Amino acid sequence: MKFTLSWLKDHLETDATLDQICERLTAIGLEVEDVDDKKAYQPFVIAKVLSAEKHPEADRLKVLSVDAGDGNPVQIVCGAPNARAGLVGALARPGTYVPGIDVTLSVGKIRGVESHGMMCSERELDMSDEHDGIIDLPDDAPVGTPFAAYAGLDDPVIEINLTPNRPDCTSIFGIARDLAASGLGTLKAPKAPEFAVEGETTQNVKLILDDESLCPGFAWRLVRGVKNGPSPKWMQKRLLAIGLRPISALVDVTNYMTFDQGRPMHVFDADKVKGDLVVRRAQEGEEILALDTRTYKLNPSNVVIADDNGPESIGGIMGGEHSGCDENTTNVLIESALWDPINIAKTGRSHSIITDARYRFERGVDPEYMVPGLERTTELVLEMCGGKAAAARVEGYKGHQKKIVDFPFSEVRRLTGLSVSNEEARAILNGLGFEVSGSGETVQVAVPSWRPDVDGKADLVEEVMRVHGVDNIKPEPLPTMGAVNEKILTTLQIRTRLAKRALASRGMLEAVTWSFISEEQAKLFGGGDRSLKLANPIAADMSDMRPSLLPGLISAAGRNGARGYGDVALFEVSGTYENDTPKGQRRVAGGVRRGTAGLNGGGRHWDGAAKPVGVFDAKADAIAVLEACGAPVDRLSFERGAADWYHPGRSGLIKLGPKTVLGHFGEFHPNTLDALDVSGPLCGFEVFIDAIPEPKRKVTRTKPVLELSAFQAVRRDFAFVVDADVASATLVRAAQGADKQLVTGVTVFDLFEGPSLGEGKKSVAIEITIQPRERTLTDEDLDKIAKSVIANVEKSSGGVLRG
Repeated sequence: MKFTLSWLKDHLETDATLDQICERLTAIGLEVEDVDDKKAYQPFVIAKVLSAEKHPEADRLKVLSVDAGDGNPVQIVCGAPNARAGLVGALARPGTYVPGIDVTLSVGKIRGVESHGMMCSERELDMSDEHDGIIDLPDDAPVGTPFAAYAGLDDPVIEINLTPNRPDCTSIFGIARDLAASGLGTLKAPKAPEFAVEGETTQNVKLILDDESLCPGFAWRLVRGVKNGPSPKWMQKRLLAIGLRPISALVDVTNYMTFDQGRPMHVFDADKVKGDLVVRRAQEGEEILALDTRTYKLNPSNVVIADDNGPESIGGIMGGEHSGCDENTTNVLIESALWDPINIAKTGRSHSIITDARYRFERGVDPEYMVPGLERTTELVLEMCGGKAAAARVEGYKGHQKKIVDFPFSEVRRLTGLSVSNEEARAILNGLGFEVSGSGETVQVAVPSWRPDVDGKADLVEEVMRVHGVDNIKPEPLPTMGAVNEKILTTLQIRTRLAKRALASRGMLEAVTWSFISEEQAKLFGGGDRSLKLANPIAADMSDMRPSLLPGLISAAGRNGARGYGDVALFEVSGTYENDTPKGQRRVAGGVRRGTAGLNGGGRHWDGAAKPVGVFDAKADAIAVLEACGAPVDRLSFERGAADWYHPGRSGLIKLGPKTVLGHFGEFHPNTLDALDVSGPLCGFEVFIDAIPEPKRKVTRTKPVLELSAFQAVRRDFAFVVDADVASATLVRAAQGADKQLVTGVTVFDLFEGPSLGEGKKSVAIEITIQPRERTLTDEDLDKIAKSVIANVEKSSGGVLRG
């Protein structure tokens, strides 16, 4: 948002300097991004041509003798047709930067004659597009004085970075209102437009919409007998200063209103409109040649202003070329309408149209200024183009209902730490246009129509805070605590950090993958729920929230492999999504290993090739995460039944008890890898960190006493013949239950299948560690434990001791 200092002072009575104004703007939240103080124009001076002789080597050039008021005339070679003796214009000496041609002057020779500078045209000084001759000033122009001050080019331009929640400051009047409320001057009350009204506006406008919110109001007026020419110099200068090109009085007035009052307007050539104007949805495939000379293909989500010829304007965004005003325009329709911000934003984005009108309408304009904006625009048109204004007409507008917010003054202190008196808070809100009623500690505040961003008491606190001064918030030390502080991080945050550290220590690299994946990948990994589809995805292959971390990690491993880094181990600890409820978001630690990227590193070595990764690598990673997060690893069970994206014979579930699933692991199914276009040995896991039960709160953090047995452990081997579909974990659990005090470890060390065992049978060999506690165990003690192991295994798995 750009504006000049003099333009701001049209609405603000202040003696503040440019630096003070810029400092205050930033302090109240309207951050100043750039200030052009117009120092570049200081070298240009008013000078008089003393003589103009024909160039000896060129018919179209003249050699001028120019006096800049210092009594030392300089020689300048000039090709302007209006160069003559006695002309008063703008002189640029060597070393001066000329903005219009982006050149820094130096002493040069033109056809053998030295030239010490140049006499400038309006285009060379960025004053207009005029370049037919050099600037011709009145004879009484003060020679030797700065040209910028004489021509009004020394007016500083301020540019602020406007946040989307401040539509009221898309106008210079709104910026002045904020500054006045902060105490930097007095807001000038706008003068009510005064002009005569003659006759009726005969042009009809109809609102034919299935949703009234698309155009909540439409005001218009016919002005007859206008003469469209250039706008006044003062208006042109202001528009040029903020980067707009003056076109004609009728167009410039609408641009001026857009910036001055934040009220986008549009002017139709009334003689080019055929029939009634209709505000409606565009028909599929309708086209409009817009004022930017581009043709846009419209659709029913766009709202247009149309007549019998078709669309004449894309409502709230850009007018059409057909009904645009030119030098032959004599009758105009001035439009001031309201449009739905969301629809404006979607239409502008879909057609890649960026205009000043769209910028304001998609943020929200003041609905109560719709008719006053029409009046002010009419006044400007009559002043610059003449004509006779007919009576205004309004369609569809039902008035604005102000929001009422209950505001306890104590909220300012609670939310910001600022000590602001009730009287000052009330004065600040009143200065910003809020209507404060009531007395006591809680008042009722009516929100003005130009502040759609204010909804509740926190917004009012922000208004008081920014005007009172954020820099007035004093730093305060945190109160000292008499006792030892409790932990600051939540259990889930702590576990997230522990999981990352555990996996990184196992040689895995952390990856950050997209939270959105394609619908095909989502369905492949158990997702695809319609509630998890994105309303506005950034890409077609990022349409669904991910149900698992594995698609992103597998794809990342595949991309690394395609670039020659086949042995990679990647992990991520982040969120997955089962549904669109808060409980549907899970905190998961996932990882993949590819190629030979095992725990000890991958690749070839002189003492033997590394093994490809497999199911047990993934299982070890998963257990490491669970152990780091405090899960009771000694009570975990491992079962078949992992998800379909794993290899059915090389995967498993990790459970705590019969129901709680803590994760899954395994090698990936070939069909899964084919669907993701990834090859090579690949295994992976996912651990549900949020499913790990909270540890029991201990009375003290002191570690328990280390108890070591003075007796030597005893190991015994058993081999059982069981059905082929019996899991080895069943035997392990049964053996552990034989004597929970003495049996301290059970491991599987052999697996055999063969015809000698019978069809559908296998042999599982386990080693049991027996740790005496109080005395050396006798043979009878060991035999009793062995019998208990055999009985437990037979009962739980149907297995028999192998002979």
